[in-house]
Amino acid sequence: MKRTEARQKALQALFQLDSTELTIEEAIGHVLEEEQKSNAFLEQLVRGTTENIEAIDAALEKNLEKWTINRLPKIERTILRLAVYELLYAEETPNKVIMNEAIELSKTFGDEKSSKFVNGVLSKFTEQ
Repeated sequence: MKRTEARQKALQALFQLDSTELTIEEAIGHVLEEEQKSNAFLEQLVRGTTENIEAIDAALEKNLEKWTINRLPKIERTILRLAVYELLYAEETPNKVIMNEAIELSKTFGDEKSSKFVNGVLSKFTEQ
């Protein structure tokens, strides 16, 4: 599984975890296709984002203008959490790659304004 696909699967798993009582393993299992195996990067993204959610949300709150984390549409909130996890905790991936992947996710799963919003919020993390 390529990293782009792992990010898509992680986004889908995190989206489920945001509104259900599923375990991390169940959420990952739901997004994998039949006989598809999880991989270490997918697991790292989902577990890392989930385990660091309070710090991620606090960092996001500081960079949201006129928004709170709970007012964000669920898909944008989930994309931002995933990207901020990578920006803060996964130093092996360049920031530009993380930003680009998050923008692509927002184009795929969000509406026409999602990518500009995600780009604007994440750019504040890379300027610091």
